[in-house]
Amino acid sequence: MYYAIISTDVENSLEKRKSARPAHIERLEQLKNEGRLLIAGPHPALDSEDPGPAGFTGSIVVAEFASLSEAQSWADDDPYISAGVYANVVVKPFKKVLP
Repeated sequence: MYYAIISTDVENSLEKRKSARPAHIERLEQLKNEGRLLIAGPHPALDSEDPGPAGFTGSIVVAEFASLSEAQSWADDDPYISAGVYANVVVKPFKKVLP
């Protein structure tokens, strides 16, 4: 089943994001290579593809896991958590309808 991992950043998270990004992306690439990643990306703080120094306000990952507890465990191990990027993370089931 798919699960949505919806994260909200702490204020002024950009520098923390930059330092932890390689490890964060590596984990997402692993899900992608396993065919389990549906979508992933950040929420820009501005209405722009590149928000510059304004940074981001959070992220969303939708990926396939065996259970809610497995998805929660994966989310808890995100490098952005240990780097202090995220203020909170919500994990919940996701039902893909379209496309």
